[in-house]
Amino acid sequence: MANPRTVEVSAIADAVARLCGEANLYLPEDVRQAFIQAQSDEESPVGREVLGRLLENADIAAAEKMAICQDCGLALVFIDLGQDVHLVGGDLTEAVNQGVARGYEDYYLRKSACGVFTRANTGDNTPCMIYLRIVPGDQVHLWVVPKGGGSENMSKVFLLTPAVGRSGVKKAVLDTVIAAGPNPCPPIILAVAVGGTFEDAALRAKRTLLHELDWVNPDPEAAELEKELFEEVNKLGIGPAGLGGSTTCLRVFVDLKASHIASLPVSVNLQCHAARHKEAAL
Repeated sequence: MANPRTVEVSAIADAVARLCGEANLYLPEDVRQAFIQAQSDEESPVGREVLGRLLENADIAAAEKMAICQDCGLALVFIDLGQDVHLVGGDLTEAVNQGVARGYEDYYLRKSACGVFTRANTGDNTPCMIYLRIVPGDQVHLWVVPKGGGSENMSKVFLLTPAVGRSGVKKAVLDTVIAAGPNPCPPIILAVAVGGTFEDAALRAKRTLLHELDWVNPDPEAAELEKELFEEVNKLGIGPAGLGGSTTCLRVFVDLKASHIASLPVSVNLQCHAARHKEAAL
């Protein structure tokens, strides 16, 4: 058996710190291209103006090295840990939190983490949310996703009865978007996971936000539902910034999974227009 590859947790902390800054300062290129296309397709003059302002804002943020949004989010850190990796030099969770704390300090990002009832700010945007998955290989793959309160607060998990079927799932998704209105800062990215269990559906929906917007779903059934939801959501008329228009959503991601015969969990996770996420492999 080959010796495992050794990775220092300090290297993970360094990468997380850098990704916190990059995710908050630089609009992903796939999102930028989606803005440009949406601006061309948008039916509303006000909607086109909003999309233009979002592009201008992103350009200023990149040039001035300032945050794209004043809500720099709670830091979500996804880790795919290769099973042939041996981590050394300390505790992984502690290292990731140190990276978040340093990144939010070094890049002058607003700290949003606070006590549940005291509402006292923790001062360094920790503890962050860590989602660890063991995968084949000898790499550590990291994603940092700063998740703003406006979009997160509008997300929902439903435990539907299987009898509602496909139409019931679509209704739950559309009802969520309608109730959210302008609060998640549209145009949104819409992540939907169906099946599994209560907590599994929520995590799978959130994980789909790691995809690039031009990602092609390999599941034909899920891809068809993505297309239908995308068309129906954009017919709602909520539009950019909630001011009306045909661009309420830039992309829908759907993840389908088998579930218990008595269960139909549905998780709807909304992401704001900035869709902040950056990744690195060590």
